[in-house]
Amino acid sequence: MPRVKKFNEEETLNKAMCLFWRNGFHATSMQDLVDYLGINRASIYDTYGGKRALFDSAFDHYRKANRKQLLAFLKSQKSVKTGFRKLFENGISEAVFDTERKGCFVINVTTELVPNDEEILHVVQENKAFMTATFEEFLQSGIDSGEISVDKNIKNLASLLHTFYNGIKVVSKTDVDEEELLTSVDTILTLLD
Repeated sequence: MPRVKKFNEEETLNKAMCLFWRNGFHATSMQDLVDYLGINRASIYDTYGGKRALFDSAFDHYRKANRKQLLAFLKSQKSVKTGFRKLFENGISEAVFDTERKGCFVINVTTELVPNDEEILHVVQENKAFMTATFEEFLQSGIDSGEISVDKNIKNLASLLHTFYNGIKVVSKTDVDEEELLTSVDTILTLLD
């Protein structure tokens, strides 16, 4: 008779994501997972296939949730310039209130596992492609509405804004000077004028 799972897989995945996000892949042991998730080792292996498979699922879960949230946020914005400002402000605000200073899970994974893990490198590159394409599409909507000049190179701007957004997440792990970061936001957004 098959064993009945006595835990919620979605909740467990969220908890694993938080643990890997906070500690990193290498610093999270199987025992850490057992203790933090409150499920036994056998259940982790039966359900997820082990530490790496659980990590991959948690990382995928994080990226999907962030993509959905980003797309919904940008779609709700009436102004491209204001939308980017709010996006950056939200990133800064998250950093200010994050007492663990976790930063961005994607960036953390990049610095911990790339370039030694080809699979993760591919995932991170695909994530960057999605983000820059999303930013480019949002910038194009600003051109279409007349808010942004048609002479702007939106491909280059999208790449720069993505780099800047990631930079906010990195800098905020060590120094959360909200005023300084907001000044940087104002400066970079002048490129959209």
